[in-house]
Amino acid sequence: MSRSSKKGPYVNEKLLKKIAKQRATGKNDAIRTWARSSSISPEMVGLTFDVHAGKEFIKVFVTESMVGHKLGEFAPTRKFRGHSRKGKIAKSSGTAGRVLSE
Repeated sequence: MSRSSKKGPYVNEKLLKKIAKQRATGKNDAIRTWARSSSISPEMVGLTFDVHAGKEFIKVFVTESMVGHKLGEFAPTRKFRGHSRKGKIAKSSGTAGRVLSE
């Protein structure tokens, strides 16, 4: 269920302060955040965020097409490491489906 339109999008207050501070100083460092549920607003366009993904931080550069989405959508929390090697060996050996003659 989405947020009520009369409330407006949710943006973390601490994150807004960090954005304002970075715009004032003009630095180009990534803003580190744990606020994955925070919506991306137009003020964030052109900034880089380090979004927490459970164990590490993932760099997210915000573009205009991302406005309205959540920060967490661009930082996946699960890492795909490939399928098991055991399954690949069993399929490649060719013994599956072969009938042994007696």
